[in-house]
Amino acid sequence: MSLLARRLSSLGKLGELLLFPSSCQICEALLEKPGEKVVCRYCLEKLKSTDSPFCLCCGRFFDGTGEPHLCADCLGNRPPFTRHRSGARYEGIAKDIILLYKYRGFEVLSGFLADFLIRSLGREDDLWCGVEAVIPVPLHPAKEKSRGFNQARLLAKRLAQQKNIPLMKGHLVKVRPTAAQTSLEARERETNLKGAFQVNTTAGLKGKIVLLVDDVYTTGSTIRECSRVLKKAGVMEVRAVTVVQA
Repeated sequence: MSLLARRLSSLGKLGELLLFPSSCQICEALLEKPGEKVVCRYCLEKLKSTDSPFCLCCGRFFDGTGEPHLCADCLGNRPPFTRHRSGARYEGIAKDIILLYKYRGFEVLSGFLADFLIRSLGREDDLWCGVEAVIPVPLHPAKEKSRGFNQARLLAKRLAQQKNIPLMKGHLVKVRPTAAQTSLEARERETNLKGAFQVNTTAGLKGKIVLLVDDVYTTGSTIRECSRVLKKAGVMEVRAVTVVQA
């Protein structure tokens, strides 16, 4: 390695130390292995997809064992999306990584989380087959400015690249700020989001099958409202994926 190359390498390592912590933000072990950033490889490898049975429509995980089947809610009243799937439950290491990603601003974790989704759900043909566009759940501009990034958009971008599907990031927008969903009861979440989203342009959407992407699924209120707005704008079918569900 030339002297210039060594100096550039040293500068690169110095830059990483300034941008990223030197120890794992979960177990506090030193980040010594190549490519390790924010969370060590040992902790990342603990994130596993769930093998729980789930609802074939809303994707809600069931307790216990058994085959996937429709839940009582979807049997009685189908949501505006045809199917949703999550990679894991919002607990343990999955929760720790999501909190670091979403609220501590470690955008670099987006690639790992998107790759985890591909590993967990990438072979489910009924989820991916025929998808013509990937759409992230939008943040209100004020929220995105304060956070510094849209966590769903970074995930959607990586998924679109991995699956070679066009990313549509400006079609669905959030036009009204809303209270944090985590502070509300299930019924309040539905009301909270009414009129919060709209389609900015229908170009390239009408008659399409789209995949909606978000980080966390709790009651499904956000995905339902976004799907309703997209279907009203002419989208033929909405499917959805989230990294985890609470």
